[in-house]
Amino acid sequence: MDASVRRTVSDDHADRVRWNGKYAGREPSFRVPDAAARALELAPDGPVLDLACGVSGLVLDAAGRGRDATGVDVSDVALGLLAREAARRGVAARVTLVHADLAGWTPPGRFALVAATGFWDRAVFDAAVRAVAPGGVLAWEAFTLAARRERPALPRAWCLADDEPAALLDDDFTVLAQEDRATKRRLLARR
Repeated sequence: MDASVRRTVSDDHADRVRWNGKYAGREPSFRVPDAAARALELAPDGPVLDLACGVSGLVLDAAGRGRDATGVDVSDVALGLLAREAARRGVAARVTLVHADLAGWTPPGRFALVAATGFWDRAVFDAAVRAVAPGGVLAWEAFTLAARRERPALPRAWCLADDEPAALLDDDFTVLAQEDRATKRRLLARR
């Protein structure tokens, strides 16, 4: 089976249009974000879920290590690039790509690793927490409010408050690391 894109977002969806414009005509690096790479090393065996994946290499790296990997993004252009790269690397059979607005999508089941880098939405975070399997790892990286000093147009709702996201975790999670780097905060936690 080839990695295919399951499409659920309308052509005129504002985020789809914006992110497709970002990815169109660019050569992706398929780099694995540092927080996701560390989390993959810490996660037990099992499937991986990458939320707002864009052209992140986490899905490809996980599939290359023999894991089933699901990537979800609003940009079908980014997902098409990931699907082609999965086929080129011979890992398409392990890859599921979902074209969805995360605000209306629910993770199907539990995952050994749930990751999101460069994205924040409280409701999506809550759904991601529920999708982490016992013993599994959650990796999250998002802008802090400090980012608004450099990017005033950045909506406040897209930024972590001072105690987030660690303060939002259920009691059955252990924070492995939470650190600020410039205008972003990274969290690694184990259920």
